[in-house]
Amino acid sequence: MADTASKVAVKLPRHIAIIMDGNGRWAKSRMLPRIMGHRKGVETVREIVEECSKIGIGYLTLFAFSAENWSRPKTEVRSLMTLLKKYIRMEVPLMMRNNIRFNVIGSRSDLPDDVAYALDDARRVTAGNSGMTLTLALSYGSRQELLDASRRIAADILAGALKPGDVTEDLFASYLYTTGLPDPDLLIRTSGEMRISNFLLWQLAYSELYFTDINWPDFNRKELKKAITDFQLRERRFGLTSDQIRSGRTN
Repeated sequence: MADTASKVAVKLPRHIAIIMDGNGRWAKSRMLPRIMGHRKGVETVREIVEECSKIGIGYLTLFAFSAENWSRPKTEVRSLMTLLKKYIRMEVPLMMRNNIRFNVIGSRSDLPDDVAYALDDARRVTAGNSGMTLTLALSYGSRQELLDASRRIAADILAGALKPGDVTEDLFASYLYTTGLPDPDLLIRTSGEMRISNFLLWQLAYSELYFTDINWPDFNRKELKKAITDFQLRERRFGLTSDQIRSGRTN
């Protein structure tokens, strides 16, 4: 047990991203309305946010609502937006107690005004916190993010603010919604699906991927620690060989 705790302290992922999947399936398996699965999922969010902050994760990004999710039944979307606004307002005091800074990525213009206001208020109130950064991806699609970045870079080139040769990987990344955030070290997806669903396509280039059959409402501290332990047992080579990693030589 002590060895496991030591590993957790030594090799924690700096940034964890999670695709929170399976709320609807959780509800269906219990013959409950889908919204009940989303409500239970909010409880899981609270537990995982608290645990990540407690163990020292620097950044946690949660895929809460994709750009494609707007195509769901209107009643479900309205319920989700109401639940989101309620969650944000309820969690601000918790974020303040835990020194958590709140952040949002995605297409803000698509969100209802009252939801956007609640998000902006949470960002403003927690802006001075210096602990974990909690990012919600809302109305988010990675292809749109990449298109937006490309268009903005093209506009700056046309305006003379940039030259084509100035466009490096680092500069391109600075035009993404996630500018200022490190790339995720670990991506977790719940509910048994093994795809990344248009989530952080650029940022996940070298992330470790962890898939679990557990539906999001049942994903708890124990399951999070299993995912982190699995991450700790992996060798991250970033294109190098195992011998190079072990020796510390890159040539």
